[in-house]
Amino acid sequence: MNSSPFSPGVHAHPVTVARVADNQWHAIENDLVVGRGHAARRLDGRTFLSIDTWRDAVFDRLAAAMLADQPGLRYTVVDETDQNLTAQWILAGFAIWRREAEYAVPTKPTATPSGLAIVSGDDVAEAPLRELDRAIRAEVESTVGWHTMPAEVLPWQGGTRPLDPSKYTVAVRDGRYVGLVRLATMTRLPRIGLVAVLAAEQRRGIAGALLAHALGELHRAGKAAATAEVDETNTAAAALLEGLGGHRTGGTLELIHGKA
Repeated sequence: MNSSPFSPGVHAHPVTVARVADNQWHAIENDLVVGRGHAARRLDGRTFLSIDTWRDAVFDRLAAAMLADQPGLRYTVVDETDQNLTAQWILAGFAIWRREAEYAVPTKPTATPSGLAIVSGDDVAEAPLRELDRAIRAEVESTVGWHTMPAEVLPWQGGTRPLDPSKYTVAVRDGRYVGLVRLATMTRLPRIGLVAVLAAEQRRGIAGALLAHALGELHRAGKAAATAEVDETNTAAAALLEGLGGHRTGGTLELIHGKA
């Protein structure tokens, strides 16, 4: 266990910051824990830091200790309305990396447009889905970059990553998979994790048709709405959600320490 003392003032008890586990830190004053820090490694390989304390000076001390113990790129996420917490992370050396808007999208019945087949669940075949997944990832990485994607949609790992077809709704044109929607349904509200169409098939209404179909399936299952997060630089995705009746409900800031 590594620890370092911190003396906040003449009349106050000294504060000691201790690393109590590989990914946990405590700030201790007069034998009481007055702050906690945590480092979580996400499935995409990035490490996110969080700090729980009500005192700014303790926050600063915990942040410094955690960064000293955790070399390399580090991230954190803050609600866009929490200006005080954002300022504390910036003082600790973090910078705003990306902004993500949160949407609520109502479900409703829909019909599939002619000339396009849409399949989901058990009707989705894994081999062509994996081929589409690989192609879309390559296109995203070569343009806006995979860092703009939701964290749970993992980077391509050479075909070794498990792929669950039941989570996807797929558009098929002329026998070929050309677009997909990824849904997470084991949450309080269904979550739209990813909407993507091959570059050569874009501007044909496929993304809208895919999303409308997925929302229609949710409607039939008794779900009134779904949630989605969109990188604020992705104006096309925001327009797609708003065109389907979605409205912005909030947002988050992702901050980074170090150079990406």
